[in-house]
Amino acid sequence: MTTEDNTAQTVDLTNPDLYLNRDLSLLEFNWRVLQQALDKSVPLLERLNYMCISSTNLDEFFEVRVAGLIQQIEISDLYIEADQVTPQEALKLIKARAHEIVEEQYQVFNDVLLPELEQEGIQVLSRAKWTPEQTQWLHTYFLEEIAPILSPMGLDSAHPFPRLLNKSLNFIVSLIGKDAFGRNRGFAILQAPRALPRIIELPKEDDKTETHRFAFLSSIIHAFAEDLFYGMKVKGCYQFRVTRNSDLAIDTEETSDLLSAISDELTHRNYGDEVRLEIAHNCPALMVDFLRVQCGMEEDNVYLVQGPVNLSRIQAIYRLIDRPELKFKPFTQGLPGALSSNADIFTVIRKQDVLLHHPYQSFNPVIDLLKQAATDSTVLAIKQTLYRTGAKSPIVDALVAASKAGKEVTVVIELRARFDEAENVGLASRLQQAAVHVVYGIVGYKTHAKMLLILRRENNKLRQYVHLGTGNYHPSTSRIYTDYGLLTSDKQITEDVSHLFVQLTSLGKVPKTNKLLQAPFTLMDGLLSRIDREIANAQAGKAGHIIIKVNSLVEPTMIAAFYRASMAGVKVDLIIRGICCLKPGISGLSDNIHVRSVIGRFLEHTRIYYFENDGDHEVWAASADLMKRNLLRRVEACFPIQSKQLKQQIIDDLKIYLSDNVQAWNLAPDGRYQRIKPNKEALEICAQSTLLKQMAKTY
Repeated sequence: MTTEDNTAQTVDLTNPDLYLNRDLSLLEFNWRVLQQALDKSVPLLERLNYMCISSTNLDEFFEVRVAGLIQQIEISDLYIEADQVTPQEALKLIKARAHEIVEEQYQVFNDVLLPELEQEGIQVLSRAKWTPEQTQWLHTYFLEEIAPILSPMGLDSAHPFPRLLNKSLNFIVSLIGKDAFGRNRGFAILQAPRALPRIIELPKEDDKTETHRFAFLSSIIHAFAEDLFYGMKVKGCYQFRVTRNSDLAIDTEETSDLLSAISDELTHRNYGDEVRLEIAHNCPALMVDFLRVQCGMEEDNVYLVQGPVNLSRIQAIYRLIDRPELKFKPFTQGLPGALSSNADIFTVIRKQDVLLHHPYQSFNPVIDLLKQAATDSTVLAIKQTLYRTGAKSPIVDALVAASKAGKEVTVVIELRARFDEAENVGLASRLQQAAVHVVYGIVGYKTHAKMLLILRRENNKLRQYVHLGTGNYHPSTSRIYTDYGLLTSDKQITEDVSHLFVQLTSLGKVPKTNKLLQAPFTLMDGLLSRIDREIANAQAGKAGHIIIKVNSLVEPTMIAAFYRASMAGVKVDLIIRGICCLKPGISGLSDNIHVRSVIGRFLEHTRIYYFENDGDHEVWAASADLMKRNLLRRVEACFPIQSKQLKQQIIDDLKIYLSDNVQAWNLAPDGRYQRIKPNKEALEICAQSTLLKQMAKTY
């Protein structure tokens, strides 16, 4: 027995000390996004954008993860992750780190971005900096555009503290004096409707200058709030915001109509339980305590912020300013060589598999395939899964056109794609009106697989064509998410996809798949068996190498398998964008494991599994991350890349990511990340920029 075998047997891989907390890991990802706002090599308005994204990410973290932990405590749910941290302990750890990140967000905004924006002629003016002329213009704007929409609410026994909309901008106003009915008013609440813009651009003072001046809606309301309370004096006006639990509570086992149940539940999303309270930092302690009590918040859940309570709304500046030099250079997406001519797309796929790498290569071939199928008289049927697409999409247009042309069109829509539920309800309604067969997948399992199947009659025989992807059928996100898509007519793969659609739409069992790995049935075991094969090869003196590129690594069974592989001498390279619960670099356990995260212009979204397999390399692409939900509670599809040329293309792409010394971060055993910096003699390698140069045209 080898030393590695002895070590593997003595290490308890269930030891909670071997696992990082998933929620803290997710917060660290958000911190890495925030660091992009400090990167001087990134255009200034893009840096502002990163700061806004970090704010949006943190909102969702509280709406889902923190809300979920609070619910676990309320219902005495004893489920805990592999690190054995209880929900109560997790909340304490989260609050400490979240407060640090929020403080840094506002420091970056106030002390770094605002001064640099001002140097570029982009001014976000505080009230103290308004000129008399600007004050007059803003006062008129307030009276004409803002005040008529506002409905201030004085608080008394007949007007209790209102139930505030999730993440809405609100103000607590301290008043002195009596109202028209002789009542003394202490506090009033003022809610700013979402219809009002959160940032307003002032008129240019000189058409010849490039200066842009903005004022926050909150600043305008602060300045002129007294106009809303005639005959009374405003002693103080302070903005605040409440974040609520936004997860939909739907019992899929009990409801008979999932579409109707989700539609009903969406109306309640904005009024879930409170999980966070943000208040202006200068709000008096008495009023802070009043708001905290009214919102049912513990002190740790209160965040006093030095600026607008919703940083993400500052993203409007990015959209309002046309300054190309302050944004990423635009680019034209490329095409694979096989599709660069105007050849019939079915003919191309019949001859060879085609790999698309977004956003460097265009998503249009997928749209064109559907459009051609919609009008092709030889196409009999189209089947597709849709997760995040939206009702207004060329994909949906093509499906509607195909149905109207008499094709048999079946669409499996996952209504429960978080925060896209309303879009998907609208999508389902539009498709049903076009006589498309719409189903909602399997009760208890989200349909996350990305599959398109086209059935065609050719020379009196039926032939199937398939698109499988790692990302959603969404043309817009295909320009900002990195994803792979495979177009193939391989008989065994198309047969597998056909069987998966039968499984999703019927109540029967389907035969064992030929080539695909499918969650929740064969994907996890298939990956584990390939890890075990690498271990066996290493123990036999052969080279073993695993490269995994996914969004998240949480599932403890998979983490334990990587630990076993490391102890056996297998080299394990993990490219994990977000959550990683594995601890790399621990002597005797994970010293052969290296974890990196790449944060750049595009959101890394590809899921790739590479196994060296003693020189007979295997490359798999999937819609699944290494999380319990993806492996055991979702319908996922993992497909092999069979063409030697395409397989090598992906391997080369992975090598570029592993060489990145510009946008990559290394994970340390304590869960913190350190940005990789090139040596003085080393060539700078940025994976995304390299791939952009290889496949797309920049301007």
